[in-house]
Amino acid sequence: RDYPVYMWLLFDALLSVYGSGRRVEAELGHSVVWGRLRSLIRKALPTRPDLWLPDRPMRRHHYLYGRSRYLAAPGVLEEIAELHRQLAVEQAQQCGLLDPDGPGSWTHPDLSRMLYADGKVVTPLFRAKPGDKRIDKTTGEVHYPRVEADAGFHVEGTGEMVWGTKFVIIAARHPEPHSRFILDVACVETSGAEAATALDRFVGLAPLVPGAQGVVYDTAFRGVHHQRLMRDLGWVSVNRVTANSGSRKRPAKDRKRVEKTVYVETKTIGTRDGEQQVRLISQGGRIGLGEVTESGKPVFVPLDRVRTHRNVDKRGTYRWYNDYRLPEQLGGGIVTVRLHANDEDAKRKFNRSENVRQIPPGDPDFEVLYRRRNDAESINRHLDDTLWLRRAHSIGNRRQLLNMITYALGVNALSMHVHRNGLAPPQAA
Repeated sequence: RDYPVYMWLLFDALLSVYGSGRRVEAELGHSVVWGRLRSLIRKALPTRPDLWLPDRPMRRHHYLYGRSRYLAAPGVLEEIAELHRQLAVEQAQQCGLLDPDGPGSWTHPDLSRMLYADGKVVTPLFRAKPGDKRIDKTTGEVHYPRVEADAGFHVEGTGEMVWGTKFVIIAARHPEPHSRFILDVACVETSGAEAATALDRFVGLAPLVPGAQGVVYDTAFRGVHHQRLMRDLGWVSVNRVTANSGSRKRPAKDRKRVEKTVYVETKTIGTRDGEQQVRLISQGGRIGLGEVTESGKPVFVPLDRVRTHRNVDKRGTYRWYNDYRLPEQLGGGIVTVRLHANDEDAKRKFNRSENVRQIPPGDPDFEVLYRRRNDAESINRHLDDTLWLRRAHSIGNRRQLLNMITYALGVNALSMHVHRNGLAPPQAA
């Protein structure tokens, strides 16, 4: 080999800076750039001359050989992904993120201890889809254009079907610029598997991030996913409940969102006049009372969340509860509502983890935490801006996954550079 193995990864990461392999080759081929890189490597590795760079700059064909022959090979790519997860978590923790002794509680989680993620569909290099053909009108010859074999149709948040390869990106950050760390990237192998893929990666990350308090995600997560986050990982899941109605066929600005309202349970409470039963309902994930006005119109009266807490059972799983303040006409006491689903819910066919949230919309903490969803969209937009014509750098989901990992390495390296150059760990928003 003419170049150390790390140069393959560096070349791949530079694709996200310059947009294409040919541009990376041109930049590295400049005598000033290549000379500067050689001196930096020698300074960083003074006792490893075997890892120093030669006089001749690296070319694109050197990178393509290393990427296709080694980096994307079975077993190698998986090991690279695992090493990236470990390194990214260590870097984030060095900057004060995901600290087990950091700020926040289960009632009021802190943004510095929250993970957030989203799915991203990358447009393939080729427009054609499997089965497409073109007929030469002059000769009648049939041509089959090149296609991305690993691409598929995926649903976006707007309800639109898009063609491409889909990935899940998991991150954590401080509020200041250049303080984002991408902790994991995973390929969504089949259409509709975004939530399952994301959950699988959260489970894989959990042992590495004991200081994590929860996850911010969109409505791709449903009850089964919230249940596992709560019960198995012991995390808070910050997420909206899927609306009861609101046609996606209409433009987003014209849609009227109607929150889902469901009966949760009946509680017996003590008042000055003796015991009384109250019916608890959930609207958009928020617990409240169903009352009737003088005109007979039903109204939803939300209860204020006072405390969120969890208990560990003998199996090592977690049981979650919220305490709510009752109105003065009902004594002003506390009523406790279970958040995780159990066999009783299954018997009456009630999906509790789908319809009841630990921190629901309308809660002051939800407004603070769910704001982190904006940064997930920011990652997607920034990724688009690094792609040539907003199309994938490579062919095949394994090569594209490598591109995504090295893109994450670049983002994380920039955040570490900002942190190491004199800035103390910023305070979480």
